[in-house]
Amino acid sequence: MKTITFITIVLVSGAIAGFVHGTINFALVEPYLDQAIGLENESLFASGEAEDTLEFWAEYESYRIWQKSGQVLAGVILGLAMGSLFGIVYALSRNSLPGKNDVTRSVILAGIMWLTIYIIPFLKYPANPPTVGDGETVMLRAILYVSFIALSGIGVVIFYKLSQKLQNNKKYFGLFGYVIFIIILFFVMPENPDEITAPMNLVNEFRFMSVLGVSSFWLSVGLILGLFWKKFEK
Repeated sequence: MKTITFITIVLVSGAIAGFVHGTINFALVEPYLDQAIGLENESLFASGEAEDTLEFWAEYESYRIWQKSGQVLAGVILGLAMGSLFGIVYALSRNSLPGKNDVTRSVILAGIMWLTIYIIPFLKYPANPPTVGDGETVMLRAILYVSFIALSGIGVVIFYKLSQKLQNNKKYFGLFGYVIFIIILFFVMPENPDEITAPMNLVNEFRFMSVLGVSSFWLSVGLILGLFWKKFEK
């Protein structure tokens, strides 16, 4: 495959998958953000930090309209970045992935990346609505989450390489090693420093919708890149 073709299908796949992700987020996640922000506004009014005035709501509505209007665009930008990473990993690992064709192999790789750099870190540090948590700990929480993603990703690469060097049933030692590594990581990494003060039904529903949104990206990018690769391979 020519370099320009590879770059094009990788970027297009990521952009389309990002568009799907952004659209689903807009439809499913935004209503829960509105509820969470509404609770925060009520808290601000009750504490006297803000006043329930027309000026406040005008500024609030203006900000939320701007924020929502950029939801799909943000999804496309994120899709370009993550889609590029996915395309590079697929190109490097394509010949060693199981599956009879590029679509199957691409979807399998998407599933592996979805599990190792999203679901597993999510189980340790599940998503919360933006208004949940102390603003002063945002940086710490981001560092913990990104660190867990990086360690999980590095771990799966190391143990995958190990499994390639082993033969027959010994290959499963690589998988078991990764599982043990993740279990240790769960115990070693610090807990989320903030208590959840929002209603748990809101938080849990937000988390569920967030999982659907991100999962739609990985499924989409796996299918689309696989189809493009199959079509333009020669």
